Amino acid sequence: MTVKAVSFSELAGWETDDHAAAFAAFRKSCKKLRANDLTKSADWKDLCAITKYVSNPKAFFEIFFQPVLIEDGKPTLFTGYYEPEIVASRSRVGSFKYPLYKRPPELKEGVPWKTRAEIENGALEGQGLELAWLSDPVENFFLHVQGSGRLKLNEGGSMRVGFAGKNHQTYRSVGKELIRRGVLNQSNASAGSIKEWVRSNPSDGRLLLQHNPSFVFFRELTNLSESDGPIGAMGISVSSKRTLAVDPKFQPLGAPVWINKLGAKPLHRLMIAQDVGSAIKGAQRADIFYGTGAEAGRIAGTTKDSGRMITLLPHASARRLLPEG
Repeated sequence: MTVKAVSFSELAGWETDDHAAAFAAFRKSCKKLRANDLTKSADWKDLCAITKYVSNPKAFFEIFFQPVLIEDGKPTLFTGYYEPEIVASRSRVGSFKYPLYKRPPELKEGVPWKTRAEIENGALEGQGLELAWLSDPVENFFLHVQGSGRLKLNEGGSMRVGFAGKNHQTYRSVGKELIRRGVLNQSNASAGSIKEWVRSNPSDGRLLLQHNPSFVFFRELTNLSESDGPIGAMGISVSSKRTLAVDPKFQPLGAPVWINKLGAKPLHRLMIAQDVGSAIKGAQRADIFYGTGAEAGRIAGTTKDSGRMITLLPHASARRLLPEG
């Protein structure tokens, strides 16, 4: 791992960003901010204590933080995620036959459990763990990938569901598997193209989805308003285009992170590291939360860009990390 100090003047787009929006997300994270091996809790506690007195968010970040480039030798990669909106039913009826499961009581944290194939082949049937039923196995699978969603209920009304646990099996990318088979390539492998192939090849598609043995369990979220985003890894509601899923080994959860995302739709803004993901590993690897619904899903599904990610650390933390001189 290498660590290098960067000046705010080097952050392309810094002067014109909406620092107040980032500051609001940062304040929301403060109560649950988690230091990692690179920082100390006391460094963050002092900063969080003064946020209620801040009237100039831009100055707050510039005065109390040091931008730091943290690298581990791997190239920068930005992808996207979103909160799906899916039609579902509270009971198994008609075409609604693909269940979302609650967390099984025997599941133990960190201990590998039954695989996706075993669960989909009936390992949990008859235990009353069904939270809701979907009519599309492909949307069911991608809801697992996203980890949360809004269900429009067949009976009327809606349900918000969020992550409740996983089976601790290794996550395998079905997109990479289709590339390996020669079905897709690096340029056209997206969530949309994967969904299209699976639906066109239902038998082989079912087996493809089971290539990923990782499986997610859900819980109903009853304390969120319509305007709230889903609950992230910090236990708080995430914010559209202000929340970043990171590898907490390198970015402490709750830390401000400046991104310069390149690609067809560049994005230069201050984000807050409020979430994690099974595929998000590395110092320059991040997932951008794009919001709720089909359009957010389209953007998230086609985001696969390079760029640079700069972590804003309290000065005390930065001094301990940066090489002397």
